[in-house]
Amino acid sequence: MANKGPSYGLSREVQQKIDQMYDPDLERILVQWIISQCGLAPGDDTPPTSGVKEPEQEGREGFQKWLKDGTVLCKLINSLSPGAVKKIQKSGMAFKQMEQISQFLQASVFYGLNAADMFQTVDLWEGKSMPSVQRTLMNLGGLAVTKNDGCFKGDPSWFTRKAQENRRDFTDDQLKQGQSVIGLQMGTNKGASQSGMTGYGMPRQIL
Repeated sequence: MANKGPSYGLSREVQQKIDQMYDPDLERILVQWIISQCGLAPGDDTPPTSGVKEPEQEGREGFQKWLKDGTVLCKLINSLSPGAVKKIQKSGMAFKQMEQISQFLQASVFYGLNAADMFQTVDLWEGKSMPSVQRTLMNLGGLAVTKNDGCFKGDPSWFTRKAQENRRDFTDDQLKQGQSVIGLQMGTNKGASQSGMTGYGMPRQIL
């Protein structure tokens, strides 16, 4: 995890609730997909742009450490959208790691992921919300399956397909015809008149 002091009181309770939402089963699916998508790196001399290594340990902290420097994430988005991140480099410097995470997030939005589905850089780098990281990766996988452009690798059943827009185009004549139709919920005034009506506030005459 990142080098930060322990949380106390309400902050600690909130963090514990967030951590409890972390899904170990989902972690295994995501690790399996990322390795299938990027390829398994054979050794330390592997160029940084090819393949990824397996996490050194399972669990939330191991998953966070695996993704923290941003290289795995950048390789992932490049495997789905070649050239999305121009330069990937492993670095021990905090600002470089956070920069690469940000590049992944920006590339994912450009790929088509909704900005509302994205985690924040600190959610991953500081481990503040790893469930948010899991949700983002699941949404990315679902989008990749939905695109069906030949770039997705793995088992499509791991993800839920994204709903696609069902756009309908109408001709000018069809639009004009629709203007003359009175919707049932609007009622109709055919056959009605204002005869016998009085102005508002006037007493009704009873003969």
